[in-house]
Amino acid sequence: MIEDKNQQRTSIAQLGEFGLIEHLTKNFDVTQESTLKSIGDDAAVLDFKDKKVVVSTDLLIEGVHFDLAYMPLKHLGYKAVVVNVSDICAMNAKPTQITVSVAVSNRFPLEALEELFAGITHAAKEYKVDVIGGDTTSSQKGLIISITAIGEADENELVYRNGAQKTDLLVVTGDIGAAYMGLQVLEREKQVFQVNPNNQPDLDPYTYLVERQLKPEARKDVRTLLHALDIKPTAMIDISDGLSSEIIHICKQSKVGCNLYEDKLPLDPQFISTCEEFNIDSTTVAINGGEDYELLFTIDINDFDKIKGNPNFSVIGHMTEENEGIHLVTRANTKIALKARGWDALSE
Repeated sequence: MIEDKNQQRTSIAQLGEFGLIEHLTKNFDVTQESTLKSIGDDAAVLDFKDKKVVVSTDLLIEGVHFDLAYMPLKHLGYKAVVVNVSDICAMNAKPTQITVSVAVSNRFPLEALEELFAGITHAAKEYKVDVIGGDTTSSQKGLIISITAIGEADENELVYRNGAQKTDLLVVTGDIGAAYMGLQVLEREKQVFQVNPNNQPDLDPYTYLVERQLKPEARKDVRTLLHALDIKPTAMIDISDGLSSEIIHICKQSKVGCNLYEDKLPLDPQFISTCEEFNIDSTTVAINGGEDYELLFTIDINDFDKIKGNPNFSVIGHMTEENEGIHLVTRANTKIALKARGWDALSE
């Protein structure tokens, strides 16, 4: 959170738009067979033959989705790729390509964009996706990143949000809530720093939470894990806006109800202790926090034995008849109507 006042600053105007594009994209490699033409022409050319193509896009806007006071640009570039790749994984598809568009103000020197694109490059290599194009333009204020992700799958592999059945089990990968608490820790340390710039943040007790916020990972492994278990989800979604919101999405599109069990929620010990420190209810955070980028899916109840005891998955509830509603079943066995209190980018 301490800025180096002596760092080198190269004006973007020295390169011009095409020089900038060439400079920032020189490290992108082509690794996918389906990429026939990437950066350098009017459009990319892809060949998926008999595969189905899935496409998703997201915007990240400074001051809305990220705060550069504590978000390093390299991490931001990495995260921008991850949040889009996660959408492809949520379709049970294989991510293959991305396009990257950036709007930047003149307060950012070339070196800042190099850091951003270093993170994008690292993520592209980690997730084995080709960067095949994009755009750069100026911004009156702040930084805007738009990434479009492309993936492929056989038609019989694809999983949508609308396939859940009334007797299905509700399953989540990993643990939930940590990313939100990581954000709370970073916001607190930012406020302390603003009051006293000489006070250095101590993030050691919160390493897992901070990493979940600044450097999340998309669950690219789940497709392979489920295939090995001979399980195809009936519905699936990634947890970007909060568990409660995602459950409601599946229920509405599948025309089913749901019982979510509080005592089945997978929570990390560091997350629980930090909730206690902040005097925040851990269940409330876990179901509403968002930005975990875990996968939430439903499976046929007959597949329970295949998934039982697997450390990658937690069965957290079951689907019901639509007229039974969508509920959280508390530890005291009380039913509470589940509401979407997760992230809403257009809320006041």
